Amino acid sequence: MPSDPHDAADRSVSPTLSRGKQHSSRRPPTGTSVTCWVIIVPLGIVALLRVVAWDDFQPFALLNTVTAFVYLPAWMVLIVALICRRAFLAGAALAIVLAQVVFLYPELSAAEPIPGWAATAPVLRMLDANVSSENPSMAGYASQIAKERPELLTMEEVSPTDVAQLERDGALADLPYRIEIKRYDSGGFFIGSQFPLVGANVVYYSAGLPLIVETTIRLPSGPLPLWVVHAVAPLPVSFSDWRGELKLIGQLVRSHGTAGLLVVGDFNSTWGNQGFRNILAAPLSDGAAARGRAFDMTWSQVQPIVPPLVRIDHVLSGAGLVVTTVTTGEGHGSDHKDLMAIVAIHPDRPART
Repeated sequence: MPSDPHDAADRSVSPTLSRGKQHSSRRPPTGTSVTCWVIIVPLGIVALLRVVAWDDFQPFALLNTVTAFVYLPAWMVLIVALICRRAFLAGAALAIVLAQVVFLYPELSAAEPIPGWAATAPVLRMLDANVSSENPSMAGYASQIAKERPELLTMEEVSPTDVAQLERDGALADLPYRIEIKRYDSGGFFIGSQFPLVGANVVYYSAGLPLIVETTIRLPSGPLPLWVVHAVAPLPVSFSDWRGELKLIGQLVRSHGTAGLLVVGDFNSTWGNQGFRNILAAPLSDGAAARGRAFDMTWSQVQPIVPPLVRIDHVLSGAGLVVTTVTTGEGHGSDHKDLMAIVAIHPDRPART
């Protein structure tokens, strides 16, 4: 008996409809797709500008300081796109993920073994801290100095009142050689040393704030040039000064030569910023990155609830020096964590005064 033509038509159409339904069930809802693209497109712009206009624009320069975190949403989008089989979206997300890996690779690959000569070399124990011009008390730093007993103490954003409190608390008793730039704003500096400090040159930039304090430490093993740095922040009102200051630091480092040079302080920049990378290219070694501690962030902390997300405080060393250990401290009352470091000094280093 002939079959009903309507039944045949239904049978011929239903497999196609079934496959279509199965295919559509694998796609995310439109809202999910739109949300993913809303995430990916801005991150793509940030990555593109990082390549073609590195730190040329203030908002993107800020985002470059947090390269370790800013692209993380792209990883989630990549996972969602792969699960939902959205090839174009997955490709865009993968491009951004790979860009982040490329951007982070120089810092992460900077880790290296401590050279053999450092095991028997003389060392310098140092503490660097941006104490914050709004810090209500130096009591925490006084206790830390008494405990750690650094041979070199460098401080930024420190006022004469802060130094006087450290003096009253006896924290500076073992640091008789001192240089102080007395200011009550963010431009204050203090250097205290167990060893003689020879010379004190202050480098200013157009912002009118001290940028670098240069001196030489007369160690038993020979002279050690020391530069303490505090660059302005890359805020809209100071962005051009920030770029100019980092450029000037790089130029001065190259002019001086990096052999035996120790440069420490608050650079207000990270490996994600072009100006800081140019300073490193002088060449100088970043102590934290060299010791595999690239993610020991130093700013900005709101104790005890918000951890720091960027590493803008650095200990940099030239040829003949190596940072053997570097750790972040509590940063008592400051929005910065401080840095404790041990610097090994090659006895035959080509020192510059």
